[in-house]
Amino acid sequence: MNLHDRIGIDIGRKLPLEDAVAWAARHQVRFIDVQLDTGANALGTIDERRASMLRAERERHGIHLGLHTASAVNVAEYAPFVGEAVERYLEAYVNAACLLGAEWIVVHAGFHFTSDREQRMRAGRDRIERIAAYAERKGAVILLENLNKEPADAEVHYLAHTVEEWRYYVEAIRSPAFRLSFTANHAHLVPEGVAGFVDAIDFAQVAEVRLADCFRNGHEVHLKPGAGDLDFTDMFRRVEGKGFRGHYMNAFGSLDDMLAGREELVRLAGIAGIAGT
Repeated sequence: MNLHDRIGIDIGRKLPLEDAVAWAARHQVRFIDVQLDTGANALGTIDERRASMLRAERERHGIHLGLHTASAVNVAEYAPFVGEAVERYLEAYVNAACLLGAEWIVVHAGFHFTSDREQRMRAGRDRIERIAAYAERKGAVILLENLNKEPADAEVHYLAHTVEEWRYYVEAIRSPAFRLSFTANHAHLVPEGVAGFVDAIDFAQVAEVRLADCFRNGHEVHLKPGAGDLDFTDMFRRVEGKGFRGHYMNAFGSLDDMLAGREELVRLAGIAGIAGT
């Protein structure tokens, strides 16, 4: 599959599932991400009949579907009852993936409140390990995403936003149902940068690379390629040079922005000698 076809679109909550598949087919998008938290796509609205029709349409058009959990749900929760609810939420995503034939589920490590970082990390790692085991039994795959930094003086901070934190989970969870989603723009926000992450991580574990522009060591924004200072040409050179042949996922702006961005990313990859079509 050529690079152009490997660059997908994060539809998120923008369209109902049926419209998302139709839109992807119309624009020849091979990979899409959706979220199942609200509206017509909310968990609990997807029964076998609906899932069967969606699977048939998706397969007819050769579209690969992934699901994306909400980073606002704290996977590192340790409070009684609340932590159990988080686990049921993640299990529901695994069940939905099995119904829909989704090929991956992006999950997050959660967040801490500065003083309880270590306790939150342990709680989140244990929970992700249990969800990976559940996904393995069900025949699903979860991808742990490296999240974005928050301002230094913020009380709340996302976990797994540095190489060191990401490794805490990566090196402990041993399951064929556990892989990684590398968000290049999140890496660009921390001192390690894209180069540091790419050098440190075994790309055999990476199933997806997520893309948006932003500013070096800046704040969390999802800009169109060229609106920030992320060097996508160098990023493609490094990532492809590590043997990555999975899919990319555009996650910025509108659907039209992401479609146009696909063409620009192919152009930038071409500068690195990577053929787009």
